[in-house]
Amino acid sequence: MISAGDLYHVLTAVVPLYVAMILAYGSVKWWRIFSPDQCSGINRFVALFAVPLLSFHFISTNDPYAMNYRFIAADSLQKLIVLTVLAIWTKTSSRGCLEWTVTLFSLATLPNTLVMGIPLLKGMYGPDSGSLMVQIVVLQCIIWYTLMLFLFEYRGAKLLIVEQFPDIAGSIVSFHVDSDVISLDGKELLQTEAEVGEDGKLHVTVRKSTGSRSEICSQQSQGPYSGVSITSRPSNLSNAEIYSLQSSVNPTPRGSSFNRNDFYSMVNGRSASGVSPRHSNFGSVAFDVQSIPMGVPATGLFSPARAKKKVIGVEGGNDLHMFVWSSSASSGGEFGSEHGGAAHPKDAYDVYGRDEFSLQNRPGTQEIDSLQNDGPTELLPKSGAAAEIKQTSMPPAGVMTRLILIMVWRKLIRNPNTYSSLIGLIWSLVSFRWDVEMPAIIASSISILSDAGLGMAMFSLGLFMALQPRIIACGNSVAAFAMAVRFVIGPAVMAAASVFVGLRGVLLHIAIVQAALPQGIVPFVFAKEYNVHPDILSTAVIFGMLIALPITLVYDILLGL
Repeated sequence: MISAGDLYHVLTAVVPLYVAMILAYGSVKWWRIFSPDQCSGINRFVALFAVPLLSFHFISTNDPYAMNYRFIAADSLQKLIVLTVLAIWTKTSSRGCLEWTVTLFSLATLPNTLVMGIPLLKGMYGPDSGSLMVQIVVLQCIIWYTLMLFLFEYRGAKLLIVEQFPDIAGSIVSFHVDSDVISLDGKELLQTEAEVGEDGKLHVTVRKSTGSRSEICSQQSQGPYSGVSITSRPSNLSNAEIYSLQSSVNPTPRGSSFNRNDFYSMVNGRSASGVSPRHSNFGSVAFDVQSIPMGVPATGLFSPARAKKKVIGVEGGNDLHMFVWSSSASSGGEFGSEHGGAAHPKDAYDVYGRDEFSLQNRPGTQEIDSLQNDGPTELLPKSGAAAEIKQTSMPPAGVMTRLILIMVWRKLIRNPNTYSSLIGLIWSLVSFRWDVEMPAIIASSISILSDAGLGMAMFSLGLFMALQPRIIACGNSVAAFAMAVRFVIGPAVMAAASVFVGLRGVLLHIAIVQAALPQGIVPFVFAKEYNVHPDILSTAVIFGMLIALPITLVYDILLGL
């Protein structure tokens, strides 16, 4: 059982961290010292300088030739067990999906080892436990964070392909990504250009969207949700034009000069542009919207007979209101009906976005097929079992792997934590192998910032807490589930893995307690960047930091019985 002296050492190591966090929280929440822009600047300094240099300091001073390989094996086995179970669940269960796999993997296996773990474990078990934490930090930075980036970029690539090539993705044999495209996280609008090469295969180029498509022959009209625009752009469908309704991201209501009847009268009848009216079984006039990646000839795979559209049908009054999401439309836009029953379909293509507490994919948008013939046709919505989401084929595995590796590489080479971990590891290998000391001028230059890194990291976390509307951002039930995964399931799997590899005594205690540390900050940064359950991970970080000390003390007491 922990003694009073041991408890004092633990408090001596951990309380200063909470002091820095509380001061930062109060400086924003209570005293209004920092503005949100100033907080952003502080966070950026911590991300680019303080934490990377702190990582370098710990890794470069750790002896890599005295690593406890059994301890590392237990930590790696825990992560592999969790990842394998989640992968099987994703493949075999209808509730499984990639988004929850990544989130649950982060919650169960990636604790805050650098900022919280090293000082806390040193206070509990002495300096030797600090070196064990550094070894875990090295593996996290080099292996597990890279794996998370791979999964996030795979998700981004999959969503991009499903949106841009819903029917012919399996025919893509190559991707060329422009050098200014850093990620497929969805924060920047991307456009794809596809062409059939001399080999008869489909080749795709991904580049940043310039907005030039919507500037061709466009007519803008202010809609009820900050600008609904009717955009006409040239198509390669036999001189036809493509009409789509687009909405800007700003949901501010304002007066509208857009007349829906005028719009339908504009496309009513078979016009010179080739847009044909169709009578719907909902009693309103529908019209064709043929969507084809720009730059692709209207032959072969992209012939009009293969074209398909996706629309949302919402009944408002006696009319069918159809909303067409183009690749340039914002995922956050809201659309409303002009009649009494307002409709707000959101994130039509983001079927994996934030949803209520349910470990399953969100139901997709209703698909309506447009049949190609010359006579009037009815648009029949699918119902019942036929309304299930169509399984979209993906490009070959080798093509997808090359695309994702390119994006992961571009992210890694722009991340200072990557350099700090690799350079620190290389220096430690050289230093401890040939007993080489770092020149004092370089060591002092690094230590002046790395010494402040731990405090600045906690200060930055306190700023983040103060800027949130509430500590439990994801709701009580989801927060309770996340805390159970973080503080119960993670340590339990680590205990099983540690016993399996033969850890006993103090090493077993250290392995279990470090698995019960609060949620790591880097997984939250990734979740925020790729918009995959950031509210859950932010709650795990904030709430986990508040209860970390009593939780770890309880584990230490239980293990000492």
